[in-house]
Amino acid sequence: MTVSEPVRQVDSPAGSPEAAARGGRGGADDGMLGLGLLAGPANVIMQLARPGVGYGVLESRVESGRIDRHPIKRARTTFTYLAVSTSGTAEQKAAFRRAVNGAHAQVFSTDESPVKYHAFDKDLQLWVGACLYKGVVDVHRIFGGEPDEDTADRLYLQGRALATMLQVPESMWPADRAAFDRYWQKSLDEVHIDDTVREFLHPIALSRLQGLTLPGPLRRHTEGLALLITTGFLPQRFRDEMRLSWGPEQQRRFDRLMTVLRTVNRISPRVVREFPFNVLLKDLDWRIRTGRPLV
Repeated sequence: MTVSEPVRQVDSPAGSPEAAARGGRGGADDGMLGLGLLAGPANVIMQLARPGVGYGVLESRVESGRIDRHPIKRARTTFTYLAVSTSGTAEQKAAFRRAVNGAHAQVFSTDESPVKYHAFDKDLQLWVGACLYKGVVDVHRIFGGEPDEDTADRLYLQGRALATMLQVPESMWPADRAAFDRYWQKSLDEVHIDDTVREFLHPIALSRLQGLTLPGPLRRHTEGLALLITTGFLPQRFRDEMRLSWGPEQQRRFDRLMTVLRTVNRISPRVVREFPFNVLLKDLDWRIRTGRPLV
């Protein structure tokens, strides 16, 4: 792929059975790519675009899990969830599930909340899992190429694991990739980001850390780059909800950056490609053994 070739995989259907059937790239790593962390802010925006999820996070009483106040800790929890749900042992999954459920028990709407929600809502959990799967597929397409049938099936099994780690039964997960695409399109009807949630998400789109103040020029550069990456990983529907502008010039800049990162990723050792996911399960075991919080 040349530097100028467009990369617009984020607006393609995640299941994309027709594209996979035409033949794509196989032989991808079984583990998750560390470069996928770049898509994290965009995936958070997609998840919170459902009002029940957005206000559940915005109004959360779980101080340690507030993404706006403790973004690094929240990121570690999310990345560990990805690693545990797809590669963890039964014991690791059980321990992490108990910890997450304990936090989720405190997340529910009040009479003052503009929408009704509860963190144990299976429909909302299914949406979050669907966003995570969509992100996994987009990252694979951008950094590894269009998956072949076997790889697409493997990624779909990962998606099911991501969605069913907590309360969602496997029977709720769409039966196949084509069914997922139908679910996704239907679910977009329930996507809406209002002014309150949009204001909450804007610093996340910029990867802005609370309490960290950079010099003006450096801040503008880092936040501009972060916003380019975040917006580039967002499907157009979510860009519109966030009121983020996107045109041919931004797409070309995003394409060039992704091409460079893809090249670096391909020549890097596997242990580097899969960092930090390849150490998070060891960190989880250490936390369990020493009695430290898991989330």
